Amino acid sequence: MELKRVLEAIFFSHPEPLGLKDLQRLLPEWKKEDLEGALKELIRDYELLGLSFKLQEVAGGYQFRTLPEYAQWVRRVKKVTPLKLSKAALEVLAIIAYRQPITRAEVETIRGVDSGGVISSLLEKGLIKPLGRKETPGRPLLYGTTKKFLEVFGLKSLKDLPSLREIEALEGK
Repeated sequence: MELKRVLEAIFFSHPEPLGLKDLQRLLPEWKKEDLEGALKELIRDYELLGLSFKLQEVAGGYQFRTLPEYAQWVRRVKKVTPLKLSKAALEVLAIIAYRQPITRAEVETIRGVDSGGVISSLLEKGLIKPLGRKETPGRPLLYGTTKKFLEVFGLKSLKDLPSLREIEALEGK
């Protein structure tokens, strides 16, 4: 059986990104190098075929993703309401993403306003999570982003967040 076809079947049937370690655990009969090579080939194959979807590295794994230009039609079938975030939620999420691990008080110092409600909302949506406690008086919770955050924003890892220079360049346009 061809490894690329096996990987396709697994990716089509799995709702979350699968990393190389996941694939090694699921497919012990293939070597790590074979898996890596097949993944690279699949990514290239889908790009060359010009299909409505691609195999994308996201959130530390790989997942089939529909190209953005087909989103309006996919929404009709999936009946999924897009994740809506307020300006305040995006602001808090950005602070946490760039400064993690960070406490609520530190977020509030940066924003200048109470952020408890927004942090609660982001926790409920699964975009942030407690990472532990800070070793200071009161031992406040430290927050960081989740794998779901990476998935929602289509990032491989936090290293893919735009730099301040890139953000400033976008604002200047």
